[in-house]
Amino acid sequence: MKIENTKAQMRKGVLEYCILSILQRGDAYTSEILSELKDAKLLVVEGTVYPLLTRLKNVGLLSYRWEESTSGPPRKYYALTETGQLFLNELNTTWSDLVEAVNLVTTKKTT
Repeated sequence: MKIENTKAQMRKGVLEYCILSILQRGDAYTSEILSELKDAKLLVVEGTVYPLLTRLKNVGLLSYRWEESTSGPPRKYYALTETGQLFLNELNTTWSDLVEAVNLVTTKKTT
């Protein structure tokens, strides 16, 4: 078993949560989202993020708007919808519970 495969699956599992969290702070276009994810060492590629953004939009968690750019073509800015904010609130609770449970299991001392 290769550790890199396991690491990639772990990152992939939290990607949706991270994207919604980024957009909670304000509208962003894909390059900004990718940059923040890469800065956090989530090592994502555009080919992963674009379909995920489309899926999140299609289920009503995100909306988008086109905005003219002074340095190139128009940019698609994504925003969290009200439904997306409610979903993120639930994910925040789930994440906290999961972190607590994992910490209990992984830090338990043997007797």
